[in-house]
Amino acid sequence: MFNYPEFLTFLAALFAIMNPIGAVPIFIGLTGDRSVAERRRTAFITPLAVAVILLISAAAGNEILSFFGISVASFRVAGGLIILLMAIAMLHSKQSHIHHTPEEHEEAKTKDSVAIVPLAIPLLGGPGSIATVIVYVHHIGGVSGFVTVGAGVIVICALLTVLMLFATPLAKLLGQTGINIATRIMGIILAAIAIEMLADGLKGIFPSIA
Repeated sequence: MFNYPEFLTFLAALFAIMNPIGAVPIFIGLTGDRSVAERRRTAFITPLAVAVILLISAAAGNEILSFFGISVASFRVAGGLIILLMAIAMLHSKQSHIHHTPEEHEEAKTKDSVAIVPLAIPLLGGPGSIATVIVYVHHIGGVSGFVTVGAGVIVICALLTVLMLFATPLAKLLGQTGINIATRIMGIILAAIAIEMLADGLKGIFPSIA
């Protein structure tokens, strides 16, 4: 029922894609003028919303693909391209616009709550995270796939809660240089994951490649 090796692989992939350490400065920027109570509430609501989004994607992903007539192989290629673009941006210590655009950032400053939009989606539970969840559920297969991926989502979201609760001291501890280094490391890992997804997808579309 529970696939431990795949769980660890998925955990590393989802952590790299979400890059919660890199999201800390954005969280501080969007909630810096709010009360302590509001920041704490956001730190709990955002990971909960991310978990709901990704668990729904894990449960209904294959059905959504079937409804639109999209093969898993094609989805792997599309997901790999999205993740590769995110990885390239991270290697330059930047947030990909796939994650979060400057316009969305400015608009978020006027919102009463930023927990769901833009923090939960598209910043953390965006296209890259959703694609990864769907691909891994299909890769592992059956109930085991959902249980393994679901456990990974819960662990990452719990870690995300802790990072957001301690965002200010963490940012001071790491500094901008430390956050940039962590982002670049995640970018390298993410680039490798993207290439694997692209390769698996192309093998599915063009079996002769294998």
